[in-house]
Amino acid sequence: MSRPEASSPRPARVTAAEVAELAGTSVATVSLVVNGKTAGRVSQANIERVLSAVRELGYVVDHTASSLAKGTSNIVILVAPDLSNPFYGRVISGIKAELGSEYQLLLSVTGEGRNPSAADVHRLVALRPAGLLVEAPDDAFLRDLPAGAPLVLLDAPGRETQAPTVNFDLTSGISALLTHLAARGHTRIGYLDSLTRTETFELRRTLLERGAAAHGMDYVAIPEAASLIDPDGAAAAFAKYWPRWRDAGVTALVCATDSHAYGVLGKARELGVSVPGTLAVTGFDNLPASAIVSPALTTVELPGEALGRGAVRALMAQRDGSDEHADQDRPTGPGVAALAAAPLIGARLIVRDSA
Repeated sequence: MSRPEASSPRPARVTAAEVAELAGTSVATVSLVVNGKTAGRVSQANIERVLSAVRELGYVVDHTASSLAKGTSNIVILVAPDLSNPFYGRVISGIKAELGSEYQLLLSVTGEGRNPSAADVHRLVALRPAGLLVEAPDDAFLRDLPAGAPLVLLDAPGRETQAPTVNFDLTSGISALLTHLAARGHTRIGYLDSLTRTETFELRRTLLERGAAAHGMDYVAIPEAASLIDPDGAAAAFAKYWPRWRDAGVTALVCATDSHAYGVLGKARELGVSVPGTLAVTGFDNLPASAIVSPALTTVELPGEALGRGAVRALMAQRDGSDEHADQDRPTGPGVAALAAAPLIGARLIVRDSA
């Protein structure tokens, strides 16, 4: 019985030195060409020779190896809760679009309804990441996080002096929402909160409470009326607290997210509560489904893709300006306020049938 032919060994990885030898240039020139940094540095003739050699040899740039030689990898880590939420899909799209091909995005999921902790990323920091993008951290996370990797916080209002932070302009979005509700004749509003209790949800509730008075409305507070960012949980919470809102004269319910609002719309239909006839329902995010649920949802649009892009820009600005300090302790306190400043991501009201 004849033996099967041995499979061919995998070809060795082509090196930049081999490309340089074939092209008749230096390794430094090859690096400039393949990394798109030729402007004013490399002649067109040499660019063409290098690109021809790259094609002939099948050379693939090893970004990870070159990054490690500089002390960091090409990995950017996003730490966030419950990435199944469609909102984070948009954030991730923005991050990846802004990172381009030079960096790889690694996702670290902390778990539904739980703030990230430093323990979630301690082992990942051993990868020498190019940066950390963190959604809704708490004080313990920022205190215990290992120093070294550049850090940007997403949607974390109030933490601008602790690290560079990219936030939404919630004030203008909520003001537009309240103006709309007041114009529709609503005088008493309620709020279905998120159990995560992160800064962004705390701020939404605070702005609603303060803004209601300025718009001639009463804010009916039920602090325990909250659920995870999940339609089923929101539906259960609405069924439990609707009698109290109803008896208090609430005619408009603002939900912490669109996902909460979807649960409220479904449960209201089951309970025979007319939307928007008896109760106006609104949310935050403007997820794709918000235009097609019944009735279509009025919501404050929070553009996740723009948030992701803004976070990467803040990260790269930090890296470009502080690479020489990468091994020093991360600065905190009022002294870093200027570094942490970033334009707010605009939020706008999308008016549909539910309110």
